[in-house]
Amino acid sequence: MSFNRRTFIKSASLAAAGSAAGLRPFGALNALAQSATDYKALVCIYLFGGNDGNNTLVQFDSKDYANYSSIRGPLAIPQSQLLQLSAAPTYAVHPNLPDIQSLFDKNAAAFVTNVGTLIEPTNRAQYIASQFNGNGLPSNLFSHPDQRLEWENAAASTTTQTGWAGRIADTLNTTYNPNGNFPMVTSVAGDTLFCDGSHTSPFSVSPGNIGAGQCSEGAECAARQATAQALLGFNSGVTLIQADNNITTKAYAYAKALSDAVQSVNPLKTVFPANNGLAAQLQQIAQIIQVRSALGVNRQIFFAGIGNFDTHGGQLVEQGQLLAGISSAIAAFYQATQELGVQNNVTSFTMSDFGRALQPNSNSGSDHAWGSHHMVIGGAVKGGKLYGTFPTLALGGPDDSGSNGRWVPTTASIQYAATLAQWFGVSAAQLPTIFPNIGNFSTTNLGFV
Repeated sequence: MSFNRRTFIKSASLAAAGSAAGLRPFGALNALAQSATDYKALVCIYLFGGNDGNNTLVQFDSKDYANYSSIRGPLAIPQSQLLQLSAAPTYAVHPNLPDIQSLFDKNAAAFVTNVGTLIEPTNRAQYIASQFNGNGLPSNLFSHPDQRLEWENAAASTTTQTGWAGRIADTLNTTYNPNGNFPMVTSVAGDTLFCDGSHTSPFSVSPGNIGAGQCSEGAECAARQATAQALLGFNSGVTLIQADNNITTKAYAYAKALSDAVQSVNPLKTVFPANNGLAAQLQQIAQIIQVRSALGVNRQIFFAGIGNFDTHGGQLVEQGQLLAGISSAIAAFYQATQELGVQNNVTSFTMSDFGRALQPNSNSGSDHAWGSHHMVIGGAVKGGKLYGTFPTLALGGPDDSGSNGRWVPTTASIQYAATLAQWFGVSAAQLPTIFPNIGNFSTTNLGFV
């Protein structure tokens, strides 16, 4: 993960201010909001570790299922357990994704198939050739930290120090959020490159801890708060320290605005599943969306995440448990957007490091691969459909980068991201600023939203 100077200053200032003022745990507070009818939010759900798309979305017709089953061996899910998609009956989803099945069949969810990091359109032959000449490929394929960075910065390079959500904020903030009390981008899953802009900064909120900035030590609170504010108002003359103080001052203001807004509304009626980390994050996002008018922001991007999908062993159990939690969490979040009347204004989508090889390893797991399938959920989604090109499931076949089922992506992650960005409000002319390699692709909008 990238950890640049700005990120360090932000994190250090929040921690230092919280300690000095007796406000620990202060958390990193952030929020996003809307003013009126022109509200849109993107919610990234990051599947840390590389989710196995081959068992998330499965071909269901007899011939293709038999081919899948013979290659997957011990990792093959019995056909009788798979959940067939009524809207796309030749496909089925993992048995622990009943809510995704339901949303898909109600046209509120779609799958985008065989998506991965690319610099330019690439096929098997070009990939093999590029391995020898070193041109045209993303940096360090099959590496967790590198591929995660490249999904988050949408630049197919590990050296880019901003994320595509951050660059959207750089580009659109003054247009859509001129009077906002909060930045455009929020994480509920810690610090991440995805959120970082070059001249806009994200903030993060700990799920269920919006009031963490409130002192709880009785009479000492006022004195500590006054001391902290006095320290922040001191002009040290040192640039880095002054920048730290400015950021921390804003954090106090954001904390108060968010806390006041949340306290002014009734709790959501939607029940989120307990003991579910992703559900807690999405519930927090829903709560922030609920107070969008009070916070005065018309565009928001959220980052949530869950893991660990690095299933080198025991995959059937581990991935199954994770997908079950994702299914129920996404269902509750979509219900909450319906309760708030913004289901057509909020689009959620998955990202992950990479897919996993179709051929199992010797430990009842699967190894790092490349292209994978992703979910997009929301009332604005043109659901009940698969977008992109599903790979040919053949070891050493036309879509295999080698011989064990590591699919060469037929859709680039930047095409996927650019489609979401355009729905959000990014114009065609602004795309190259946010997605440096988008000009290498003839299609910049996949049409799923």
